[in-house]
Amino acid sequence: MSEPKSKFIKIRCPGCKNEQIIFDKATHEIKCLVCEKILATPTGGKAKITATILEVLE
Repeated sequence: MSEPKSKFIKIRCPGCKNEQIIFDKATHEIKCLVCEKILATPTGGKAKITATILEVLE
């Protein structure tokens, strides 16, 4: 069986240090749930992540 190519990742907002879990192939802009800073933007494939990646979840 093949492994999925997309994963969930835990990120930390560079502004308020809030941590949240997002999909690495996000299809829309992802904002921090606390301060609303943009953390990831879609690119057609993997999202461009502007936050600190803490962990890749299996």
